[in-house]
Amino acid sequence: MYELQVEGMSCNHCINAVTKAVQEVDAGAKVEIVLAEQKVSIASGADLQRIKSAVEEAGYPVLRTSTS
Repeated sequence: MYELQVEGMSCNHCINAVTKAVQEVDAGAKVEIVLAEQKVSIASGADLQRIKSAVEEAGYPVLRTSTS
């Protein structure tokens, strides 16, 4: 499980864009987003750096990452 602190998410479009970016790296990834906390939780076996890069390429800066 990965947790990312992502800046700039504010609406359903943002949720869809971030989810799509993650799922382009791992189609089976489970993505949960809490807009109020700017937090993205991801259940995936893909490389964290690849996921982070995909989210940033979608236009959303990743401020922090963690694994659990």
